[in-house]
Amino acid sequence: MKNHYNICVVDDDDIYQFTISKTLQSLKLTKKIMFFSDGEEAISFLIENLYCEDQLPDIIFLDINMPIMDGFQFMEEYVQLKPKLDKKIIIYMVSSSIDPVDIAKAKSISDISDYIIKPIQKGELKAIMEQIEERDELA
Repeated sequence: MKNHYNICVVDDDDIYQFTISKTLQSLKLTKKIMFFSDGEEAISFLIENLYCEDQLPDIIFLDINMPIMDGFQFMEEYVQLKPKLDKKIIIYMVSSSIDPVDIAKAKSISDISDYIIKPIQKGELKAIMEQIEERDELA
């Protein structure tokens, strides 16, 4: 793996933020890791950096259940914002929810690449990053 990505984690769980950060760092795949505790903070960041491709994330790991703006509300805002972005962003919904309704709703949103049940294991995260890298090499 040679590409390094800007990764954004949108999740209000400090322990999860810490563990995914350490896992990503151990895989040596990141240029920068950004953390936001709710969707509103993340959307604000995207808007502020609309035309700064190097600041925008390549990948977003998005939780569902957060205060202020949850993952689905974030996606509603993101879909509106997406045409203005100068960068393709890959979004994974990551949640501890195994509710079939949440899973079906996430899978019905075309801008969500996949639904991952927490915790993300190191091997699973590595496989995701390898898929992204292969896609980038083909582009």
